[in-house]
Amino acid sequence: MTDRLHRVALVSMHTSPAADAGSGDAGGMNVSLLATATQLAVRGVEVDLITRAIGQTRVTQLADGVQLHELSAGPHGPIAKDRLSDVADEFGEAVAQLTGRQKARYDLIHAHYWLSGLATLPVALELGLPFVQSFHTLAAMKNASLAPGQAPEPERRLLTEMYLANQASAVVAGSSAEASAIIDAVRAPADRVWVIPPGVDVDLFTPMRADAADSRLRSELAIAPGRPILAVVGRVQPLKDQELAIRVLAELHTLSGSAPVLVVAGEATPGEDGYASSLRSIAAELGVLAEVRFVGTLSRERLADLLAVATLTLVPSHSETFGLVALESAASGTPVIAFRAGGLVESVSAGVSGLLVDSRDPRAWAQATGSLLDDGARLERLSGLARDYAEGFTWAATATALTGVYASLV
Repeated sequence: MTDRLHRVALVSMHTSPAADAGSGDAGGMNVSLLATATQLAVRGVEVDLITRAIGQTRVTQLADGVQLHELSAGPHGPIAKDRLSDVADEFGEAVAQLTGRQKARYDLIHAHYWLSGLATLPVALELGLPFVQSFHTLAAMKNASLAPGQAPEPERRLLTEMYLANQASAVVAGSSAEASAIIDAVRAPADRVWVIPPGVDVDLFTPMRADAADSRLRSELAIAPGRPILAVVGRVQPLKDQELAIRVLAELHTLSGSAPVLVVAGEATPGEDGYASSLRSIAAELGVLAEVRFVGTLSRERLADLLAVATLTLVPSHSETFGLVALESAASGTPVIAFRAGGLVESVSAGVSGLLVDSRDPRAWAQATGSLLDDGARLERLSGLARDYAEGFTWAATATALTGVYASLV
């Protein structure tokens, strides 16, 4: 299948695939890009990961067959995400220049997120290359599930996503929920939409880490041995709704005798520092600030330790196109409590890898969470089933499916 594929460009304009998930605008997309690129390279496809440089322009070898190109576009340093579209043309020109410098022409360009598509669709059209688009988050899906007080995504993004979906040679969705939105709300031709779920590193995220990490992590975070730990992981922003997790914790301290500790892993998305600060204030008002640990962005290894040690992982997001953290938690043998929305109904298998909650009422969440904390046998059974469920998702399978899409286009 890969005999017709030699080299592809995976473009992530607004965030580097090498950035730590949970910092800045880095999240599951960054993890997915790097893991997929590595697996494509294993299959003999050279991959150039292309992003906008925050500092100096440079080329970095990330793995055999995988290079990261950081290209200059716009003023030096970070640019607010809502202003990045202003430098899309300049970034696209830089990608075109890079393409011209390569010894071997790209077989195709695969843009990740709408900003990357805005910048590089013209490049693909000019060079006559197949163009693949992955959105990762859709404005239509976000606007349908806004957090209270959250501003809707702008009309320009909605129209751009619609244009990209109709111009792309193929559109890759991470879940059936995202695919449905791409077809129904973004009006992409159904025969060009492919569903390829992400994978999970089952060697990194494993229950086997718990024994070695438990005492160290509890000592670092001042959590008593045996005390239940709830983890909530992701960029700190209203869409992820860490506030709900804190309110669930307060309800649990009222309803249950388990008295868990909540560990919040991740940093504020740029522009959301006020929301991050409000979480501490809300925890203090509810009398549970001493039971919350804000640990910031964690390395992949540290995150794997946390998820292995945690009793449960909460995913209170208003919407997710898939929900990679839920899969990483399941691989760690830690069941998930998640909101029944979007791709979370696929990343969490209800009654197998965790529970799905229909309501956003903290008490309903506390009752679901408490039902597992108070039932050790059920919790242990779900832990084993969760690991089995996660093993069905691999980055190798993701890359194999993606090469099939690529090969059909070149």
